[in-house]
Amino acid sequence: MTPKISSSAKSSHPWSRDSLLAKAQRYAQEMLAHSAEEWIFGLTSTFVLEYLARAALSNVSPTLLADQKDWNNIYFALGHAPTAPKFVPRSLDVSAVFKYLRDVLPSFTSDQEGFAAQHLNRRNEELHTGGTPFDGIKPDWLAPFYQSCKILLESMGEGLTFLFGMEQANSAEELIAASLDQSAKTVMKSISAHRTVWESKHPSEQKKAKSQASNWAIRQSGHRVTCPACENDALVAGTAISSPLQKLDGNLIVSKQQYLPSRFECVACQLKIAGLAQLTAAGLGSQYVQTNTFDPASFFASEDQYAGFDDDNNEYGIDDQ
Repeated sequence: MTPKISSSAKSSHPWSRDSLLAKAQRYAQEMLAHSAEEWIFGLTSTFVLEYLARAALSNVSPTLLADQKDWNNIYFALGHAPTAPKFVPRSLDVSAVFKYLRDVLPSFTSDQEGFAAQHLNRRNEELHTGGTPFDGIKPDWLAPFYQSCKILLESMGEGLTFLFGMEQANSAEELIAASLDQSAKTVMKSISAHRTVWESKHPSEQKKAKSQASNWAIRQSGHRVTCPACENDALVAGTAISSPLQKLDGNLIVSKQQYLPSRFECVACQLKIAGLAQLTAAGLGSQYVQTNTFDPASFFASEDQYAGFDDDNNEYGIDDQ
């Protein structure tokens, strides 16, 4: 579901979705006036990504953009004029914007957050040092850039054509598809290599590693799955994409929450996979449910007083049933 614009936001407000989208369009036009090999193309793309991210967060509510160290920023975000002397509105740092988006938009995963952090670090180097990070940079950043833009635009009911036009949007879709296909090829090669190494182990060594993997998967936090390389117990972990649902079960409170996986690890064959695209290609990208059980005292007390019971690694996700 696409979030609606808060009724408290006016289109003329500098933190409104429409104002920020207009700014993203402005930089997108400047970006496309240059070729992808030029440093200015890369630099202006960082402005496109930032204003698009701020617009997506404002689309949920402009108040999410306010730096909460001063309540006047929240008041300003709501469309009011603070009376504090010498007040200058301050919004969130862009790193916090991307962090919020990862929690607010299920499709904006840690993959996109990580790319955004890396891409904007290049901008910081360009603007604040003598370095020239966009000179001669390989074009492999384009696919995750367009994919991030697509996710943010779709959260607001728009598509890539809104920013880049039909021709460029079609090229961007091809880049995204090629990138996902390459991820699939890469991860399947890695799985095959780890399977070969596993099968070459002596049966006694396999038995020991299998036991270690089962014990490890029980103790660690995450969702237990079967390793695609060695077929032993392994874990995926990820980011929450829903609010926890609590219910009383006898004298205990059971809390369930949906997660989207972002990383996988198997201690038996040492296979590790990071990123939703590669996890999906490996058949490990399904959402899962994490269950925690508390007694009422620990649930309502502060975290430093009590700790919850161990996570239930046997809980099945919606695609497992």
